[in-house]
Amino acid sequence: MNQKTILIKNANIVNEGVIFNGDILIEGEYIKEISSSISAKSADVHIYDAEGKYVLPGAIDDQVHFREPGLTHKANIETESRAAVAGGITSFIEMPNTKPQATTIEKLEEKFSIAEKTSYANYSFMFGGTNDNLEEILKVDENAVAGLKLFLGSSTGNMLVDDPEVLEEIFKSTNMVISVHCEDEATIKKNFQEHLDTYGDDIPVACHPIIRNEEACYLSSSKAIALAKKTGARLHVFHLSTAKETSLFTNKIPLKDKKITAEVCVHHLWFSDKDYKDKGTFIKWNPAVKTQKDQDGLWEALLDGRIDVIATDHAPHTLEEKKNVYTSAPSGGPLVQHALPAMLEMHHRGKISIEKVVEKMCHNPAILFQVEKRGYIKEGYFADLVMVDLNNPWTVNKDNILYKCGWSPFEGTTFKSRITHTFINGSLAYKNFKFYDIKAAKRLTFNR
Repeated sequence: MNQKTILIKNANIVNEGVIFNGDILIEGEYIKEISSSISAKSADVHIYDAEGKYVLPGAIDDQVHFREPGLTHKANIETESRAAVAGGITSFIEMPNTKPQATTIEKLEEKFSIAEKTSYANYSFMFGGTNDNLEEILKVDENAVAGLKLFLGSSTGNMLVDDPEVLEEIFKSTNMVISVHCEDEATIKKNFQEHLDTYGDDIPVACHPIIRNEEACYLSSSKAIALAKKTGARLHVFHLSTAKETSLFTNKIPLKDKKITAEVCVHHLWFSDKDYKDKGTFIKWNPAVKTQKDQDGLWEALLDGRIDVIATDHAPHTLEEKKNVYTSAPSGGPLVQHALPAMLEMHHRGKISIEKVVEKMCHNPAILFQVEKRGYIKEGYFADLVMVDLNNPWTVNKDNILYKCGWSPFEGTTFKSRITHTFINGSLAYKNFKFYDIKAAKRLTFNR
């Protein structure tokens, strides 16, 4: 439903740490005016009465795996971006570990061309580093892509960067944000072998955080941070999962001036090791969901500013794959449709303010990756907006799950808050479980 001029009335607008009642005028792709009261100047203006609902900037998810190309039996850019839009995520940054991997400029551009045709949400991709593609990394236009992704543990294919000399050379050679998955491979292999010797293939899933333990995470994160400090690289550490790692980050300087930043994912804020009993491999992620103490430490660091961003690490697998025994069940799960409702549920529980949710899911990813004209509700910015009813409960079930894989770790969970409308670049893309047959998405641009 593509409206050239849209007026949103009576909204509780959440932006830059404040909530205020007002109206938003959208012309074309952009926010034209924000004011306490705006009148429609002509009959062609399409008016949405927010009636006290909350309007947030569209969320920017800095870490997703949409599985295209090569793994489209699990997911694809079209299905998962659609689910993201239903969950209030209007922009995503997708990872390079597809088949083939996005480790050459040519393969990266192929992914952009797929998204241009099929994505419901705004998109960018990370370029993948390996032990032997420094030459390709140096060709990447840092204004054209979100950044560089390095697996320092738990990689697929040949994407584990485990040559210290290569790693240092990459850190020294690029100005791009280097995003890293940090888990020490040697520690994990040793722990895994011990459990395999004890249990065989059917290792209890509750052992996952013992195999992929605090030591493996901290050892790898601290090494990456030491290297970033040595080389002056711009480092972003993905999906922190331990309280111990949070001590490696600071809240003493503004995000825009930080050289070393951190992300936490929704599943590490929501689940803990006590949930393995009921959820089994459905909450098997890398890094692992760990203890309540770890979860408490992550919340503390998120709220005090040592952790900068909340993301999903959306990584779907088929139901058949996830139902395998521990050693065969892949790690990862789908989250983009339910991440924002889950964080708003945490608001209802008194864990986090709505303003802070917006800071961590909308403003901060835009600052961190220098995304142009998104992540805020501001005049002159793209009209990526999400309308939320904070008191309209719904339960996640098979009938309303939009992921291609058809399952969710949140199945059976009732959320109090509902995404009622999602606007992408000024076009209404989604309303109350209904999609409009419009793909208004654009490639993200960066102001670097």
